[in-house]
Amino acid sequence: MIPSETIEQIAAANDIVEVIGSYFPLKRAGANFKALCPFHQEKTPSFHVNSQRQTFHCFGCGVGGSVFRFVMEYEHLDFPSAVRKLAARVGVPIVEERAAADEDRQHEARRTLLKLHAEAAEWFQENLLKKPFAEAARDYLKNRGIDKQIAKNWQLGFAPDSWDAFLKWALEHGYSRSQLLQSGLVKPRDEERPGNEVYDRFRGRIIFPICNDVGEVIAFSGRLLESDPRVAKYLNSPETPLFQKGRVLFGLHKTKRALIEANCAIVCEGQLDLISLFEAGIKNVVAPQGTAFTEHQARILKRFVAEVVLCFDADQAGRKAAEHSLDALLQHDLIVRVADMPPGEDPDSLIRRNGKEEFEKRVTSARDFFDYWIDREAAVVDLSSLGAKMQLARKLAETVSQVRDPLMRGQVLNKMSARLSVPASEFEKLMTRPRSERSAESAPARSAAAMPPRHDVAVLCLLALRDEAARKFLLEQNWREVLPQISGTELLARILESELRLDDPVSLNSFMSQLTAEEEGLVSAWLLQKMPANAIEVAESWWKGLIQATLRRQLEIAETRMRLPQLTTGEVVNLQKEIVDLREQLHQISRLSSVPEPDR
Repeated sequence: MIPSETIEQIAAANDIVEVIGSYFPLKRAGANFKALCPFHQEKTPSFHVNSQRQTFHCFGCGVGGSVFRFVMEYEHLDFPSAVRKLAARVGVPIVEERAAADEDRQHEARRTLLKLHAEAAEWFQENLLKKPFAEAARDYLKNRGIDKQIAKNWQLGFAPDSWDAFLKWALEHGYSRSQLLQSGLVKPRDEERPGNEVYDRFRGRIIFPICNDVGEVIAFSGRLLESDPRVAKYLNSPETPLFQKGRVLFGLHKTKRALIEANCAIVCEGQLDLISLFEAGIKNVVAPQGTAFTEHQARILKRFVAEVVLCFDADQAGRKAAEHSLDALLQHDLIVRVADMPPGEDPDSLIRRNGKEEFEKRVTSARDFFDYWIDREAAVVDLSSLGAKMQLARKLAETVSQVRDPLMRGQVLNKMSARLSVPASEFEKLMTRPRSERSAESAPARSAAAMPPRHDVAVLCLLALRDEAARKFLLEQNWREVLPQISGTELLARILESELRLDDPVSLNSFMSQLTAEEEGLVSAWLLQKMPANAIEVAESWWKGLIQATLRRQLEIAETRMRLPQLTTGEVVNLQKEIVDLREQLHQISRLSSVPEPDR
């Protein structure tokens, strides 16, 4: 938990115009600044930044909020990560509060592991760049087109071919055996007796640090210099509190902005493939740690792109990885294409041998996955055999079932049925509904708090955010009793119960940091609207309108209950008194004739 005082301090130190201006140019437009929105395609600028209130809002797509929300949306970060990024930008230290002792221990253990991985990465890199025993590794990388600067850019390193060189270094720097075992950087000689003797996991390998999406080192991958049939070419860190292999995409911390701009991800297998492509200028690329995509990795990728081009190696393992990736990608409505690699080539060798242009041609001409897959499967099946054809049809139908988009599913279905000469209606019978579609039936509905409030409530929200007198009037009413009876007033209640200082943009940013993205977008839009000259009168009128609507609903309920059979005499008398009282209250506010509108 980051203290609210720290959040306010960070907000005060980060001018939103300067922060957003560091990502793309802003042009002054009166009191505001404008630009083309980075969150949707547009030709006329509708993205506004207000320096006075320290907020932004796009009138095209509705995204808006504080400086924290901008960094969250632009960098695809969660709130704590955005706060830390902005804190680092202005040099504000963060001391996080923990809610309980066990959480404090977990937090401290995570910080220690992150520190260990960061320092280990520096140690491995120093070996690669400076130590004589890493000469062969430097030559290997040079032959692969990786010079000293590129090695620094990606924090590449080298682990000496020693049983305990890293272990000794880490112990000398204050880390315990238990911490090193938890990190996975060392392993026990006897798996059944982990407290006994330990040794380095990575030995005689080039080291590739694996980072999370904010650039923190959380694991390592080590590659042998020469192939050895007795040993795996690549060795990854084991699962740790920091690292779950199926939840990380290699290189994402460097490539996510390019992914968003291209709306397409080029997916390759290995770290060297990705580095070669990135350094050649092809930056919208990720690697799923040499394995097929998991459902979680596909979900991460969907945050950035709508389309994926698979560029796996042109061997049996690469084809299998592509096939096994498909279900996870289709479940997240990603368009999938396959770029053919020449026999014996991978993206790294192809770009070094034939250049960037040749690789880009293959990506541009990449075939739809289902075209690629039908041709490959049909090539090894005797389609004249009814049994073989039906077996292939069932296999293809099971995968097509994972396509959620109905239009895409229909097109693929027609393509499959034509290729196999099976009627589309018969092929469709073989299909099951997507798992994601089946699970969606039990998904909770969108919360009412995230829905835009109706107009009268929105006007009161606007006034409570912008005018001291109107806010004071609303706070003096019995809003705590009235608002819970009216649907869609949750955001108004949050505005009123907050300790918001209307003339202080830091207080406003702090309040907005507690809202959802949808709520923050609404608030940022209200902050850019013109205010009525008679704000207090508008507030009084709309509040009376809310009270009137509430009383009418209560009256309808009471009159409906009066028509129920078998009421006792006492119940009838109480209902009659309630109805008379409600009608009297309505009569007292019946003078409300019209409700002034705020200026647009």
